[in-house]
Amino acid sequence: MRGIIDPESDYSISLLVQFFLAKEFRVSYTKRIRPHVEAELEAYESACIAGDFNTAFVHLERAHILGQASTRLHVRVHLAMLRLALRQRQTGAAWGQLFRLIGAALFTAIGLVPNGNTGGSNVSAFKPMEISADLQRLISKASLDE
Repeated sequence: MRGIIDPESDYSISLLVQFFLAKEFRVSYTKRIRPHVEAELEAYESACIAGDFNTAFVHLERAHILGQASTRLHVRVHLAMLRLALRQRQTGAAWGQLFRLIGAALFTAIGLVPNGNTGGSNVSAFKPMEISADLQRLISKASLDE
């Protein structure tokens, strides 16, 4: 009995090619989107220092939308959201972020992320959401194969 990956099967070869092309896309996308995610995370830190936690969370949501196609960035943003929830003693939000953190680590690499989702515990972890025009421009530019 043959397994899922059968080297003699055109379908198996197609699956392997798709996997490696998707990985190559994620790596190049991550490199191009990282500066924008970093900028949002820096704005988050600045807002936290100023004590403006509502604005800080908005920057985390923006960083999440930008970085959710990259496992490393996706996990990093959820870690920041978890830290913010703990800092504010929001137990429910912290548990929600722990759940999302595990999901980001396990499922981002295989593309199981709801596009545009803001990542907070205040929204469904499975709900795709509309992406603002400014973030969509950054995502589209980072997605181009240059």
